[in-house]
Amino acid sequence: MIISGFTMVKNADKLNYPFEESVKSLLPIVDEMVIALGDCDEDDNTINIINRINSSKIKIVHTKWEPDKYPNGTILAQQTDIAKSNCSGDWLFYLQADEVIHENDYDLIRNSCDKYLNDNSVEGFLFSYVHFWGDYDHAFTHNHAWYRHEIRIIRNEKSIHSWRDAQTFRKINDFSKEKYMQKDGTEKLSVIKIEANIYHYGWVHPPKIASNKQNHFSASLYGRDEIKDKEFFNISEKDFGPLGLVPLFVGTHPAIMKNRIKNFNWSNQLNYSKKQGKGVTKQKHNKFKYRLITFIEQLFFKEFGLFTFKNYNLLKNK
Repeated sequence: MIISGFTMVKNADKLNYPFEESVKSLLPIVDEMVIALGDCDEDDNTINIINRINSSKIKIVHTKWEPDKYPNGTILAQQTDIAKSNCSGDWLFYLQADEVIHENDYDLIRNSCDKYLNDNSVEGFLFSYVHFWGDYDHAFTHNHAWYRHEIRIIRNEKSIHSWRDAQTFRKINDFSKEKYMQKDGTEKLSVIKIEANIYHYGWVHPPKIASNKQNHFSASLYGRDEIKDKEFFNISEKDFGPLGLVPLFVGTHPAIMKNRIKNFNWSNQLNYSKKQGKGVTKQKHNKFKYRLITFIEQLFFKEFGLFTFKNYNLLKNK
């Protein structure tokens, strides 16, 4: 059994992604690691990060981002498909540049891949998510405003493609780039849910850096002219809202995150109360609608939520 890791990335250093930690967390359980490296800005050092990792498992595929040809964020799906197409494994493990896996889950993941290797009814594996918010001590796991599960391991089949903005995967037999955004002509994958987490650190930045990341990344997706007049993309410092309303993280971080966590130094820029700042737009998860639905879900639908979009067909563990 061969497991390939794959990812796509652009300007990871400039945007403060935990990209090095992400790749390093995956290397111990994969036989190769394919990185679709986009045309980074001149002041970005992502290539140096990859070289610093210095692993013979890494295979770099240099790419060019063309968001005009792949609009509405589908450039991410296209880049993910490029990485996928260069994988040789039986199973393909996808991590985005701000996602990390825990070393405690390595054996479970490999054993699951081995167990279902010859069961073609299983097309992938579903992971649970831990979404960190603002710092390393607050995270969402069961909140209606955040996705709880996603497919991160798939079979190496040509018909399986990244979908929409690369958050997930679908089977597309008669593929065309237009189908990146379509439900018609695409099929959900049949997957097994395994008791392993994806640790998502995409929103753990100092407020100013978080805003810069949002602006630069959006420009890469949509073009600077398209976003320059939108107020949402011109906030100088992101307001994470009252962290006192965000659940405390209970558990341990992946060991590879130790140094990043040690360097956390922006607590004085965060609001640890339960009160919303004056004149600040509420974050989605703090709006009454989502807080009410989350409360109901916690009581009756904790595992998969209520009225949530499930981009998979869930199979029973055998």
